[in-house]
Amino acid sequence: MNVTDEAHPWHVAAGTLADAGCDAVFGLPSDEPGLMDAARDVPGLKVVGVRDQRAGACAAIGHAAVSGRPAVLAVTSGPSFANALTGLLEASSLGAPVVVVTTRVPALGIGRGGFQHTDQAAMARPLTKWDFLVEDPRQLTWALRRAVHLAVNGGPGVVLVEVADEVLRAPAPERRPAPPVRRLRFAAETGEVRRAAGLLAGARLPVVVAGGGCKPAGAGPAVRHLAELLGAPVFTTAAGRGVLDEEHPLACGLVGLYTTPPADGLLADADVVLAIGSRLEETARMGWDGLRDKTLVHVDVDPAAFLTALEPEAALLGDAAVVAGQLAAALEAEPPAGTAAGVARLGRVTAVRREARDRRTPAAADGPDLTVAAALRLLQESVTRDATLVQENGLHDMWGYHCPVVSVSERARVVTPGEQTMVGFGLPAAVGAALADRSRRTVLVCGDGAFEMGLAALPTAAELGLGLTVLVLDNRGYGWPRFVRAEEGAADGLTRFTAPAHTDAAVRALGGRTAYCTTAAELAAALDDAAEAHADGRTTVITVPVRDDDVPVGVRRVFAASAPAGAAA
Repeated sequence: MNVTDEAHPWHVAAGTLADAGCDAVFGLPSDEPGLMDAARDVPGLKVVGVRDQRAGACAAIGHAAVSGRPAVLAVTSGPSFANALTGLLEASSLGAPVVVVTTRVPALGIGRGGFQHTDQAAMARPLTKWDFLVEDPRQLTWALRRAVHLAVNGGPGVVLVEVADEVLRAPAPERRPAPPVRRLRFAAETGEVRRAAGLLAGARLPVVVAGGGCKPAGAGPAVRHLAELLGAPVFTTAAGRGVLDEEHPLACGLVGLYTTPPADGLLADADVVLAIGSRLEETARMGWDGLRDKTLVHVDVDPAAFLTALEPEAALLGDAAVVAGQLAAALEAEPPAGTAAGVARLGRVTAVRREARDRRTPAAADGPDLTVAAALRLLQESVTRDATLVQENGLHDMWGYHCPVVSVSERARVVTPGEQTMVGFGLPAAVGAALADRSRRTVLVCGDGAFEMGLAALPTAAELGLGLTVLVLDNRGYGWPRFVRAEEGAADGLTRFTAPAHTDAAVRALGGRTAYCTTAAELAAALDDAAEAHADGRTTVITVPVRDDDVPVGVRRVFAASAPAGAAA
């Protein structure tokens, strides 16, 4: 039976996913026509063929982050599925709503050397919220709709649906039109809200930490209003960036490893921390003096988030936007920001923001002083604060996590790796992000090693005409291990590339533009060219050589704090 036949199980599957709210399917074509082929005939579904399943998983993450809708990754049993696992590890870490649909070999081949048989559920179970094997055609539409429901509700994440070969060769189940799967919203228990509001109202220096969980909830306005009532500084995690405009008077940049001095003083002095939509992973806690001794008010839609890193004094289970609104309502009668202590807090935050800007806003230096910070400032001036910013998590590109070196608006879309920080995440994630919203510029900041590792996504960007702008910070190798080895006095020869780079040739072969810039004037000209190339749907890769000692301030701060006496600074 032809897969484009509306009676084929794959066509039913594609229509069910579209009805449920998915709008993009990423993957490689299978030997026989499959889900991707069927999806091409379903209105509203974008189908993206990638060159590498790992890249497909990262592209699904980027698309979901920008579109706010679950994305589908189509794979098959065996190496196809296994190759996607690195990207799915990152998706799980980020809490990205990715629905993985794969096949299972014929039952008669299981245990008897069936071609490309592998226990997919066992391999993925540590990364997935739910997995299900469809063995009867009547289970197909139910399983897919349940998968979408679980991908977006509770703590968002990865779900897996395997479709047995026998189901694909049987008559298709009936598909009835169904409404999109709704994201469920619920409020926290009223008594716990009152108790939490009392802790915040009585705080000397409350601090708000907004995580990535605020984004699917659309919690930005509610978090902003709550912070204004408290007169509290607001920090975000890397995944939460963009919840609050970073030019807002209370915005103090990122938390933990990415905190920009002197804002670390606010974190150190805080007595009550309100964490909304964050599990407070290790990078969010790095360099945060005395965090364990502070009173924690924790808001999350997933009960598993509580007591993961720290035990909260008040745990509020509910939607980030709804609970932030509940807390604001409890504080509106007597806003803490209006007290003498609140006014003093706002004055201190203003001074911290001013000092951070004075310290970290680079001069428009030409010549040999084109630092990473100066390059990032020129990039942002070109693409504006509203662009989609995709980042890796190498060494030098971590400068981009430091505000005000880079400052994003609440209209921006920011896509970052999670706590796994796989190398090569950025380029395929940028493909998915740009496809989700072509109305804005999509820029990627990464190192040369990460760009090479993600290069398999470049042909897809060219085929789709996405017009990406990529800033490659080139230290001819792997910067993070080189930095750590230097701190420990260890040999770093293995971290240095000796073969000439081949990436520029690949970019040009696909119709893109390249530039190598060592001065601010050269970079400004290259960025002007990149804007033209974007309008033509062509990718531009701009390489800026960087020095080993041009290390982000957050890394220096954390390593200096943890270094033993007498260690290298």
